[in-house]
Parts: sequence; C-alpha cells; structure tokens
Amino acid sequence: MAIRDRRLKLNYTQEYVAFKLNISQNSYSKIELGQSHLTLIRFIQLCEALEIEQDEMLKVVMQKA
Repeated sequence: MAIRDRRLKLNYTQEYVAFKLNISQNSYSKIELGQSHLTLIRFIQLCEALEIEQDEMLKVVMQKA
C-alpha cells in the first residue's frame, strides 16, 4: 500500500511508473499488490521513479506493516 499511496500522491499512473522502471503495467501492478518480490536494485529504481529516498520509503512501509 505504501508504494500505491506514494504513486497516487504524485498523480502518477501505473503505466507511467512501469515505463520508468522499464516493465509492463501488469508487472508493476503485481509489485503494488505484493504479489511480486522486489530485488534491492528494483527497490532503488522504484524509489527513484517515485521521487522518494529509500530510507523514507522503508519508514513508510514499516509504519503500514
């Protein structure tokens, strides 16, 4: 949910973030739904795409857990 919330805060579509990550919208959707595990590299890329520092994203994720 933290990833989705951040994306919506930026008014980005799933398609846009998927494009920035060079993956399909379907693959990105699975990340948001927690159906796909993130590698460290993909997590860093995702944070860059969502314009958030990695430590800040981790804080948000831990608060929602």
